[in-house]
Amino acid sequence: MNNTKNHIFSKPFLRSLFIIQNEWHQHGVFVHSLRVFWNVLKHGEFKFLAAALLHDIGKPFVAYQKPKDLEHNQYSFTDHEERSYQIIKNWPFISRYTKELVRYHYLIRDISKHKTKEPARSQAKEKIWKRLSSSMQNDLKRFMMYDDLAKGKKRR
Repeated sequence: MNNTKNHIFSKPFLRSLFIIQNEWHQHGVFVHSLRVFWNVLKHGEFKFLAAALLHDIGKPFVAYQKPKDLEHNQYSFTDHEERSYQIIKNWPFISRYTKELVRYHYLIRDISKHKTKEPARSQAKEKIWKRLSSSMQNDLKRFMMYDDLAKGKKRR
């Protein structure tokens, strides 16, 4: 897990929240999350509404810059979904279902992203995927579609 612990007034926290994420996101975390919320609402997927707002809540806390990120003035967010889950896991007003969507929303991408670079990580993520119900797997696929729609155009 990413051990970065940015505080709320740190430069990486504020920049990633309001200004820039990386080459895959047109907006900072705040606007991106609102765009995911809008896409979910527009398509009538009401069970995803809370997850849309909360799925990246941990990103600013784990934002860091690898050498490649410094070149492009962007951030990386390794294990942001787990940090997001850790933030909301004890909130009694959030359903278990929403907490699982938040925790596993990046699982599909993580598996494919690390297949060749980090096969052990990919295999560990595949084991988690296989333990999920087919209903949750389908919901995660649909949720990622709304997340992707909210990213906007690539910068490069």
